[in-house]
Amino acid sequence: MTHLMVDAHEDLAYNMLAFGRDYTMPVAETRRKEIGSKAVEHNGDTTLSYDEYQRGRVAFIFATLFAAPKRGKAPSWENFLYSNPDEAYKLYSQQIDVYERLFDQHPDKFTPIHTLNQFETNLKRWQQSDSSAPAGLITLMEGADCVRSIKELEEWWQRGVRLIGLAWKSTRFCGGTGEPGPLTDEGREMLRAMAPIGFTLDLSHMDWESALQSLDLYEGAIVASHANALKQVRNGRKNRFLTDEIIQGIIQRNGVIGVIPFNSFLDEDWKLPDPRSAVPLSMVADQIDYICQKAGNARHAGFGTDFDGGFGLQHIPEGLDTIADLQKLDGILNARGYSQSDIDLIFGGNWLEILRKTLPA
Repeated sequence: MTHLMVDAHEDLAYNMLAFGRDYTMPVAETRRKEIGSKAVEHNGDTTLSYDEYQRGRVAFIFATLFAAPKRGKAPSWENFLYSNPDEAYKLYSQQIDVYERLFDQHPDKFTPIHTLNQFETNLKRWQQSDSSAPAGLITLMEGADCVRSIKELEEWWQRGVRLIGLAWKSTRFCGGTGEPGPLTDEGREMLRAMAPIGFTLDLSHMDWESALQSLDLYEGAIVASHANALKQVRNGRKNRFLTDEIIQGIIQRNGVIGVIPFNSFLDEDWKLPDPRSAVPLSMVADQIDYICQKAGNARHAGFGTDFDGGFGLQHIPEGLDTIADLQKLDGILNARGYSQSDIDLIFGGNWLEILRKTLPA
């Protein structure tokens, strides 16, 4: 069975700007074009395209705005580094512009999802049409240093941002991946300002301490768009993964966790050139099952692939060639006792419910 799917994390604008990737092109064509290129050197072979969204029934995507603070520089980020909020603002604004051009130039393939009406209209197209429908993009801000003051939150909302993660590495708002720390005073002020506007808070890259504080303080919706369970990651140690306490907090807040099918986020000690068979697709199912067992139901697990976000074909589990191949998890989950209705929730239904609850009319 093929399920309607939502992917809660893809760095599309970053790839389009950094490497000139064209997601209207078939995957095979992009791979041929990029042989020996910087894109493959830094991100691996692409796993995404409009055609694969159609084959995999990927109806909605949380498309990110992303740039990195200018420390711990990696070559693939050379045009995506900022040293102050003004530089971050410029980089994130450029990515908004990229999405707007994509919508203008390819309205049959990609469409903005800023409102509940846009969401329901596009969902109906996917549910009723036997032919192609556009992938609906919901804008997610990954790392919030581009918000120069809380007064600018309304501007970002008007430009289509619907989810905000305060951190990637640490920011002036809180600790982040590899850089622990609590919420700062500015971070608390940010949370107080975000909720009344309607932003969903993404805990994915926040340090454990600041994530737990946010679960207590934030009055709006809370999710983890792309994060795996620490205890289910083989050799897991990093604060990039979710502790049981954070998982329970997200469940109690009626949130959803997007599982990442990335080898080193399933086995932290995995490194190229290890054979891909060292990480079977069943390990993705293990992550899903872990979250479902913690919740006692299938209503809090989903996908947040982060595909093409710094890794590609060479870095994903055996059995996956493109995003469409995640449909293979249907058989694995069904064999573990999950009903088709449960699997529908995991593939997309849980994220659809979040969008129904949080998108403005």
